[in-house]
Amino acid sequence: MPRKPTQTPVVIDQANPAVFEAASGNLNQLVMITHEQDVLVRATAAKVGYQLPADATDPDLIQRDISANMRRSVEACLEVGRGLTVLKAACSHGQFLPRLDVLGIEPRVAQKFMATAAKFVNASSTPLLKAIGNQTKLFEMLVLDDEDLEELALTGQTGELSLDDVATMSVKELRVAVRSLRGDVDAKDKVLDAAQKKLTKLQVQAQKKIAADTDWPDALTPITDQVAAAGRAIAKAISDLETCRITLMETGQALEADLQPKYEAALGHVVEVYEAALGKAERDIQKERVTFDKSLGAYGDAA
Repeated sequence: MPRKPTQTPVVIDQANPAVFEAASGNLNQLVMITHEQDVLVRATAAKVGYQLPADATDPDLIQRDISANMRRSVEACLEVGRGLTVLKAACSHGQFLPRLDVLGIEPRVAQKFMATAAKFVNASSTPLLKAIGNQTKLFEMLVLDDEDLEELALTGQTGELSLDDVATMSVKELRVAVRSLRGDVDAKDKVLDAAQKKLTKLQVQAQKKIAADTDWPDALTPITDQVAAAGRAIAKAISDLETCRITLMETGQALEADLQPKYEAALGHVVEVYEAALGKAERDIQKERVTFDKSLGAYGDAA
């Protein structure tokens, strides 16, 4: 049997000051780089709430920990995401993707894991995670804003989506629901943005008119027209509610007697929505009435 070649140990010639000084400098530099890497990894772990395996920053240990977590539940999916975030910090440049290959994780999927860990870093998400139940649903929830997720976790409801819905829906149904909710939020933002633009436009128009014309009623015409338009919108909204109520009543009257019980039971949900709409309108109008009486109302009395 052939003998293995003997490795010659590296000996630093301490008798040569130049060689010794260079070797010591390289060693110190290596120690400093290792320390900085260790600090970075620990800071990243603390930020995402990841428990370092054996309190070590060794990429091999982190990688094995991720492999173990990948075989467990939805909570473990978050731990995988945290682990990947820390592993990325622990790897030298160009070394993260090879380690993903070893783990069998596509870079795109790794990004989802890490994004999910960042999204659900708050401990209050526990009831929500229980309702989600699996990795696929977890990824679908990434569409929602942090505020929506927090509201869902704390109150059990955000918009039309509830924790019960999340728990019982299929992945396809959940995908449709969260994208619908995201669409509602985007639409609301557009409405608010449009309202702000309209207000700014009115302010500009009024300022220009006032600056150019001392006939005050004419100067305030843009705002007067907008007030009148708002009044017409309120009247139309009330008319729309009345139309819905009449339609519901006429539909019920036209049904056969054997269909009446189911129809009346189904009306319960409509009634709740109707009462909520009326209640909000009443509160908003009452609030505006109080504000109006304390501000502009005084000028009407003076007239």
